[in-house]
Amino acid sequence: MQPLRHFVLAVQFFSRIPVTGRLAAWAGWSPQLQHASVAHLPGVGWLVGAWGAACLTATGWLLAPSPWMPLVAAVLSTVATLWLTGGLHEDGLADVADGLGGFVPPERALEIMKDSRLGAYGAMALVMALLAKLSLVALLVDVRVQWAALLLCSIHVLSRMAPLALMQCLPYVGQAAHSKALHAAGRPLAARGLVAAILWCLPALALTGWLAGLPLVIGLVLPGALATAAMVRWLRRRLGGMTGDCLGAAQQVCELAMLLGAAAVLVRVQ
Repeated sequence: MQPLRHFVLAVQFFSRIPVTGRLAAWAGWSPQLQHASVAHLPGVGWLVGAWGAACLTATGWLLAPSPWMPLVAAVLSTVATLWLTGGLHEDGLADVADGLGGFVPPERALEIMKDSRLGAYGAMALVMALLAKLSLVALLVDVRVQWAALLLCSIHVLSRMAPLALMQCLPYVGQAAHSKALHAAGRPLAARGLVAAILWCLPALALTGWLAGLPLVIGLVLPGALATAAMVRWLRRRLGGMTGDCLGAAQQVCELAMLLGAAAVLVRVQ
């Protein structure tokens, strides 16, 4: 039952799904348990993706004759996923953009990233990321609503491997006294945790292959891997490591790269 406890903790930490009462008491908490729960971040992606896909499908069914349907469906599904996650990863993207948008020393960048106020770089990154996401999801919906819904679910799962890759490749450099992610991301995952994360991702890869074969799988995995590698290189050069905000930023960059890759493939095979 231990993996199930880890998954429940991951749901509690990475989403707004209520985990209270007896369920919370059963799952328990300790720094070790919270760290182990990070391996189930792709599993949380299944819940977030399924919720977004359901909203996408329902909107497509209600507004199918309208030419505005793809855009409205993209907006409502994005709002739904933002609500379910509390904008956790988007907040990380904005904080990283604020800290690393200018040319400041790593120590100063970490201070800026801990500031709760939104700066110009963070606002620009957040707005452009959301606009790009809405445009790409609308493009997928325009190809085929059902495919877009299934792909959205798979991308939410697979893109959550990017934070785990950062944890394996970079040391944690956040300020321990003020960190909310130290227990979760302070050290790399053990081999057992990596296996659990990969197992969560295998059905998403199979679903993607079932939709449009190997080209679509490559269209997701390759851009996502390249975006994650670029984030690792950039953060190593600018910060010398990563923080909890960097993990959220990596997920967002990977998600956008995968949406772009999926759109590029589907537009050609429709």
